[in-house]
Amino acid sequence: MEFFNFVTQIDIAILNFIREFLRCTFFDVTMPFLSAIGEGGIVWIVISLIMLFFRKTRSWGIMLLLAMLLGYLIGEVAVKNIVCRVRPCYIVDIQMIVSKPRSYSFPSGHSCSSFAAATVILKMNKHFGIPALVLASLIAFSRLYNYVHYPTDVLCGIILGVLCALIVCYLFKKFKLQEKIDKLGVRRDKNEIS
Repeated sequence: MEFFNFVTQIDIAILNFIREFLRCTFFDVTMPFLSAIGEGGIVWIVISLIMLFFRKTRSWGIMLLLAMLLGYLIGEVAVKNIVCRVRPCYIVDIQMIVSKPRSYSFPSGHSCSSFAAATVILKMNKHFGIPALVLASLIAFSRLYNYVHYPTDVLCGIILGVLCALIVCYLFKKFKLQEKIDKLGVRRDKNEIS
């Protein structure tokens, strides 16, 4: 128990450092926006739905959705309700720039979904993967800036998201699901069928 108290003290010290030295008007506007687009993985869901419309990226969209779903089931449904960690905004009396979330803190769902999606995109295409990782990192940082998650929540959310993405990518590769999905909806020539 002392170890967890020690970790929480370090977490709060990092949050207070961010609040004291990085707080500015620009971040006060952009960080709530980044958290809002990361809520429920909405920005990544929109991206994955767009991918579903194109044959070349259809399998990517499915992989994104599956990786985020896996992260949601493990992080939000299971771990959060087992650990029951109270958010820092309820521990420290601080002026909030966003409304206080009602769910538990550990792990960060925003970080998990963002890094699950960004990792899949990176594995599929580095050209799109780097900007996706930048966006995922900004969304994860916004949770610290907004004082709604501890750094360890965000770190573990990132790790969980990356692991979920790697599991989904591995399964798709092992069972050749990407090739099967890519072939869906492709009309075959009559000569090819016979």
